[in-house]
Amino acid sequence: MKKILYCILLLTIHFQVFAQKKLIKKLFSNDTTRHNSFLPVPLIGYSQEAGLTLGAVGIYSFYTDKEDPNIKASQAYGVLGFSTKKQIQISFKADVWTKGNKYHYITEAKYINQPFNFYGIGNTSPLANEDRLNLKRFRLNGELEREVAKRLYLGGGLEYEHLTYSDKEIGGIYTTDPTIIGRNGGQFLFLKATSFFDSRDNIPYPSKGFYLKGQFSYAPNFFGATNFNGSLFTLDARNFYKLSNKLNLALNATYEGVSSKNPIPFYNLPQLGNDQFMRGYYAGRFRDENLLTSQAELRYRIIPRFGLVAFGGTGKVYKNGGFSKSDFKPTYGVGARIFFDLEKGLAVRLDYAMGEKPVGEKRISGFYVSLGEAF
Repeated sequence: MKKILYCILLLTIHFQVFAQKKLIKKLFSNDTTRHNSFLPVPLIGYSQEAGLTLGAVGIYSFYTDKEDPNIKASQAYGVLGFSTKKQIQISFKADVWTKGNKYHYITEAKYINQPFNFYGIGNTSPLANEDRLNLKRFRLNGELEREVAKRLYLGGGLEYEHLTYSDKEIGGIYTTDPTIIGRNGGQFLFLKATSFFDSRDNIPYPSKGFYLKGQFSYAPNFFGATNFNGSLFTLDARNFYKLSNKLNLALNATYEGVSSKNPIPFYNLPQLGNDQFMRGYYAGRFRDENLLTSQAELRYRIIPRFGLVAFGGTGKVYKNGGFSKSDFKPTYGVGARIFFDLEKGLAVRLDYAMGEKPVGEKRISGFYVSLGEAF
């Protein structure tokens, strides 16, 4: 028995050393040849919503046709993460381009158990409203688009979500504000129509090209009661310019609008702030029926493995029919990129962002460590 245990131990050590050598060789190699790759890496992330996140990520990046120089890179990855603020995340996502870029499809499954802060509804929710809640969220999503003209895709999809909320601090705004709909959570099924145009030269790290995606989602009254029954429209526009061999300019604008004949559950309202747009703002600090944002980012690639960025933008949330040119919130900051796959442009992203200074509060800010570009 001891000999068997010794053999198992030696084999385990051998495979661990082999995996570490493979990972180190991958991270520090300047190889940019066209190849499929699987990279299991420790998950280390940070955001103000989750805190420090530790876990594991498996990233499989591949081409469905390696002989085609114009085919876009596909990715599949799984995540298992635990955070210092007691968030648990288990997810899998595949983003695939078929031969000739003829079809594009996305499949995703995600489970999150996450304590978070709720501040109410509107573009001026004060910090004093902070109410600690817990969310359990299960999500399934699938989309399929087909190229109908050069770089123009049409398609559709399905998205199902089930959300459960509990109040960890009874007596706060979550339980006392009568305008909050859907306190116990709910479920909905979106039927989606999608369309996008994509001329980017590289999806993870574009240096030139244009991307525009519009999506209309409708949730029928399948589940009754206070569950969401209505529509959601989203628009995402991105433009990329190569200013020099090392310097790129990236522009992005987004819109989300939700509408319904019935009162809208608070969890279906668009939220301002995350690690992709309006960085620095706590996700959900401000939420309402419409969200509008814009941002610009200068990306300077010092060496193939390392880059720096500077970014700035603005945005707001507002009620249907209540848009005004005032009350836009600023966001600005700097960041660094550490590239672990040169050919596909995959990187670890570190960003520090600042926002507005509400009256009587300290300036809003946030630090992020995550995978991939913000947009």
